Amino acid sequence: MSALFSPLDLGPFALPNRIAIAPMCQYSAVDGCATDWHLQQVMQYAMSGAGLVVLEASGVERRGRITHGCLGIYSDANEAALARVLAAARGVAVPGTRFGIQIAHAGRKASTQRPWEGSGPLSTSEDPWPTVASSATPFNAGWHTPTALDENAMAHIRLAFVRAAQRAVRLGFDAVELHSTHGYLLDTFLSPLVNTRTDQYGGSFENRVRFPLSVARAVKAALPAHVVLGARITGTDWTDNKGWTPDEAALYAAELKAIGAAYISVSTGGIVPNLPIPQGLGYQVPPAAHVKAKAGVPTATAGHIVDATQAEELVATGKIDFVMLARAILDNPRWPWHAADRLGAKINYPPQFARIAPSLWKGATAARPLDFPASKTS
Repeated sequence: MSALFSPLDLGPFALPNRIAIAPMCQYSAVDGCATDWHLQQVMQYAMSGAGLVVLEASGVERRGRITHGCLGIYSDANEAALARVLAAARGVAVPGTRFGIQIAHAGRKASTQRPWEGSGPLSTSEDPWPTVASSATPFNAGWHTPTALDENAMAHIRLAFVRAAQRAVRLGFDAVELHSTHGYLLDTFLSPLVNTRTDQYGGSFENRVRFPLSVARAVKAALPAHVVLGARITGTDWTDNKGWTPDEAALYAAELKAIGAAYISVSTGGIVPNLPIPQGLGYQVPPAAHVKAKAGVPTATAGHIVDATQAEELVATGKIDFVMLARAILDNPRWPWHAADRLGAKINYPPQFARIAPSLWKGATAARPLDFPASKTS
C-alpha cells in the first residue's frame, strides 16, 4: 500500500491521504476580498484529490496584508467573498477533502509591491501603510521602518487573529493555520536576527516565543473541537545557527503541540534578505524531519517536492508525515491523480472525468520535474 495515499489522523478528522496543498499567495484580491481568480483556483484544488487544501495567507487586519492584492479575513466583505469561493469549491470537491486557511500578519514585510511589480516597498504614490514588527528595524535598506509593538498593540493584533479565526469557523473551514515564518510578524519575534527587544519579549528563547504562543493559545481557544489548529513555522534562518535554529524550531513546535496544534508545517528562511538558501529537491526536508523527530507532532513541509516517488519516499521513511505541494500543483493541478496511478493507489476524482483511463498516462511523472529557479521565499 502506498504510504502517500494512506490516511492521516489529525484528531477531529482524518485526511484521506498525505497530500496537502500549501498556501500560496496569488496577489489577486481586491481590498482583501477573494475574486474570480481565487474561485477557479480553489475549485481546481478541490477536485485534485489532495486531502487538505490550505488557502493562501490571509491578513488578520488590513495593514497585515503583504500587498494590495493579498487576501484578507478582517471584514464582512472579505468573509462574504471567501464564502462564495468555499461554497463553490465544496460543490466540486472530491469526498474527504478538507479545507484550511492560513491566517497571517505581514509585519515589517507589509506594504509592498506585488512580485510582478517589483516586490519592493510601496512608494508614496502607491498608497502605502504603516508597518509593525517586534523591533523598529526595516526589512532592508530603503524599506519602511516598522513601529515596535507595545503591549496594547500586541493585544490588538492578538484579538485580530482571534476574530479572523472566528470568521474562519463561521465559513466552515476545517483547519486554521497560523503563519509564523518567512519573516512576517510572528517570525520577527522568534528570530534573534530581528528581535532586539530588552523586555519580556526579547532575548531568551522563552521570551521570544512568548507573544507568538499567546496568539496560538488565543486562537486555539476560539476554535471549536471539530476545527484543527495548525502552524507554519521556520525550521532554520539559514544563518549557521546565528539566528533561529532547527533545535529552537523543534522546541517551538513542542510548545504549539502542547497548546493543541494538530500539525506543523515547516518552512525556512525569509527573515532577512539575500541569505544563500540551498534550494534543491526537498531542500526543506531536513529541518522538517528534525522537528518531527524532536516534537512528535504530525509534520509537513514544502520546497521542491515535485515527483510521486520522491513524495512517497519522504512519507514511507518517516521523514515527514505529509507533503505540502506548492509549485508542483500550480504546474499540474491533477498531480494527485497521476501520483496515485504511478504508485498503484486509488484516489477519488469527479465522475465527470471518469472517461480518462489511467492507461493514457501510464509512465507519466506526477509532475514535470521542472528546474525551478531560485526565488525569494514568500
